[in-house]
Amino acid sequence: MAAERPIPIYSNLNDLYQNLGTSLNHAVRWNSLAEEFERRFGRKPTYIVRAPGRVNLIGEHIDYALFGVLPAAIERDILIACAPRPVPSSSVMKTTEQASGSVIAENLQTKYIRQSFCPARRPSVSQEIGEDKVHVEGWELDINTKELRWESYVKAGYYGVLNKYFPPSDSLESPVPVDLLFTGTVPAGSGLSSSAAMVVASTLAFLAVNGKLDDRSVSTQLTKGDLVRMAVENEKRVGVNSGGMDQAASVISDASSALYISFFPKLKATPVPLPSGSVFVCANSLVVSDKAVTAKRNYNLRVVETLVGARILARALGVSVGEKERITLREVVGRLLGEQEGKELSIDALQNGLERMGREVEVLRPKGVPDDGQLGVAMQEMIAMSGLSEDAFHHVYLSWVEVEATHFQLYKRAKHVYAEALRVLQFRQTCHEATGTAALERLGHLMNESQTSCAELFQCAGWGGCTVSLVAEDEVTSFIEQIKNAYVPYKSLEGEALGEVIFATRPSSGACGG
Repeated sequence: MAAERPIPIYSNLNDLYQNLGTSLNHAVRWNSLAEEFERRFGRKPTYIVRAPGRVNLIGEHIDYALFGVLPAAIERDILIACAPRPVPSSSVMKTTEQASGSVIAENLQTKYIRQSFCPARRPSVSQEIGEDKVHVEGWELDINTKELRWESYVKAGYYGVLNKYFPPSDSLESPVPVDLLFTGTVPAGSGLSSSAAMVVASTLAFLAVNGKLDDRSVSTQLTKGDLVRMAVENEKRVGVNSGGMDQAASVISDASSALYISFFPKLKATPVPLPSGSVFVCANSLVVSDKAVTAKRNYNLRVVETLVGARILARALGVSVGEKERITLREVVGRLLGEQEGKELSIDALQNGLERMGREVEVLRPKGVPDDGQLGVAMQEMIAMSGLSEDAFHHVYLSWVEVEATHFQLYKRAKHVYAEALRVLQFRQTCHEATGTAALERLGHLMNESQTSCAELFQCAGWGGCTVSLVAEDEVTSFIEQIKNAYVPYKSLEGEALGEVIFATRPSSGACGG
């Protein structure tokens, strides 16, 4: 299984990029980064780590409901050259930059200024991070989620490494001081998961310089699934309650296919072949998508709406739910169909179940309200529908996250999630069974349905980001020209400037070290 494989450490780029045919271009970037690191820090980097951005072909906003998604990593990525910083043995009074675990982070993009910081030890406490209550091991790094900066994602990546490998109660081992040099080709705020790539790459860099990737024994080595879980928890530190798709795509993908990622009952990833001769074309809307800053009105609000909708739907269908449980829409369909704990429904059974849920979800629709009326419910009505007391509801659904809304769109969100989960399975089946033009047409139809549902039911239009199109390779040039001529912000762009906002890419390998 792909998630159980070790994190790859490569010695040459041909192995890394396999059949992409672009190793020479990537080699120039890697070599230039290594040379610049040596120029700035006076020594060669010990590692260069890489985490790619991703496109999601289909499966929008259903990962945090625990349904499978179908993304692929792209060639554009985040690279970090890194090395432990030597500390003079003669130093009696160490400076901040010589302290255990101190970090100097620089970026080749001049708009991101040099940062230095040092984790502080604090007494151990229990604390809610995202939607989970976790035991915080006592490390503290200042992350202001109200005003995120580029180094916030670096610090987020550091947290998981510190907490897992360097508990403050253990004075025998401390994190090493480290120098980091970043570069990246994933446009920030473009919807290609630059934030997840930053957190994954940063997590990987701190693991590497502290020797945590050196253990290659089967029983104790860090797997791709381990890195995904660590990165998901780390990204919650910047205020985003991610479902795991972005991190899984950045870590587990390979260069030959898209990836069907399922999250229930456990993380699992299987390759899905795409029609031969097709590539992705990513077109940046140039509307910046900052999930962390707008989370309470957008991303985190949708997470809460889907969770509350799942509880109310379960009650209506006679599905058992614990008082303090945050049941998901995926768990509702599983329990309704008698899925055994720890087992997974067959694809056919799940598909039949999703078709049924497309009908059952109508119980969430307010009665007597026309399609163009208010299909959401106010807070007090939502609490009453949940069957919980106000205090219990707040503890289960609102104590761990900040949301802002006058009406909560439980019906629309659940309707989108079940229909989108079904489209993912249909997309997967088409990739396995259809070929040529027929396959591209069918996949394009499903992707168009997905975008319509996102706009009308999940109401995430205007959040910024990219459009993703699956295009025959011999039609890429004409396709890009059509978009340039039709989309006003592109009309004045040429050459490299145009290539920065709209570009073709094939599936790429996942996160690695080299």
